[in-house]
Amino acid sequence: MFEVGDSIFYPMQGAGIIESIEVKEVQGEIQQYFIIRLLLKKMEVMIPISKMDISRIRMVVDSHTLDNVLNNFHNGESDFSLSYKQRFKLNTEKMKTGNIEEGAEVVRDLLRIEKGKSLNSSEKLMLGNASKFLISEFSLVKGITDIQAKELLFS
Repeated sequence: MFEVGDSIFYPMQGAGIIESIEVKEVQGEIQQYFIIRLLLKKMEVMIPISKMDISRIRMVVDSHTLDNVLNNFHNGESDFSLSYKQRFKLNTEKMKTGNIEEGAEVVRDLLRIEKGKSLNSSEKLMLGNASKFLISEFSLVKGITDIQAKELLFS
């Protein structure tokens, strides 16, 4: 279970911090909610505690895991045999899991494809979002700015 102050990753939203646990009435139902401050969007979201399991929210990874992700990001293999449609479907599924390794693979592979040819608008959007999510977790775990995290990843 999560606690106030925990650093978390919310799939398709990015990294955040659990600010508080509050009891709220929403649509006539009284429940406990985690109040999460998302770093990317500079906003707060309320997630019912009873729905945390299905939200796929997880704790941010530790620094050692992050170093392994960074190594795989720079040195891992990419599969260029998939068609656009297959690749887009696979990458969308990877992003929804919230798994940092899979999110980093999406960014890595799309960046490599982009070096050879222009991405279409859907993949450009996916690359932008996936990059932001990855940068947000890197900066939170390493205690650095987004700019420093971006330099670590993309240089």
